Amino acid sequence: MTPSHRVALVTGAARRLGAAIARRLHGAGFAVAVHCRDSRGDAEALAAELEAARPGSALVLQADLAQFDRLPELVAKTVGRFGRLDALVNNAAAFFPTPFGTVTPAQWDELFAVNLRAPFFLSQAAAPHLKATRGAILGISDVYARQPRADLSAYATGKGALEAMTRALAVVLAPEVRVNAIAPGAILWPEDAADPALQEKILAHTALARTGSVDEIAATALWLLQDAMYTTGSVVAVDGGRTPL
Repeated sequence: MTPSHRVALVTGAARRLGAAIARRLHGAGFAVAVHCRDSRGDAEALAAELEAARPGSALVLQADLAQFDRLPELVAKTVGRFGRLDALVNNAAAFFPTPFGTVTPAQWDELFAVNLRAPFFLSQAAAPHLKATRGAILGISDVYARQPRADLSAYATGKGALEAMTRALAVVLAPEVRVNAIAPGAILWPEDAADPALQEKILAHTALARTGSVDEIAATALWLLQDAMYTTGSVVAVDGGRTPL
């Protein structure tokens, strides 16, 4: 892989939405640093798939994003392997209900460490490299940042702050680096907390009346990172026309 190839670092890229974004970027010619926390096997399998398509184009990086010292290390290892950085995708997230009145500082810290602190400091570490390539940062927000659900108060607060960070960094890093975010709607349901009644209610409030796909989010991610050259500080809703519950 020569330094002329574009390079993306995607957090939480081993599975689900992150993997779809990594595949889409790779298909567009990016080399991809595939970050994971616990899903090392899935990350290795994805990297092998990408390597089979284009040798020398994938790197697996394992780290807990709540560990502050690991954040600049991820950027350094990506640049050390590929020689440059063109895109940072802050996809990894922590998600669990926090009914108001029961929220603990530990829950707050766990959510904010991954959903807000890590994206901020990864962006800070990546900024000099992205300025050199006139690259871009992409955050993954959530429809709940603007339409909070009652049992997700701390999560929604963190995602709202991520959207504020998107606008702030777009100003700070202009004109060399563009910074945008995507706010998905009903794309993937939680794997460990299926609630068919809630899912039905959510889809009843979605104009397109269906669940979206990870590929639809990935397509928007590629557009924002590669083609939307006059777009920065924006949060693009990809939610099927979701209305408040």
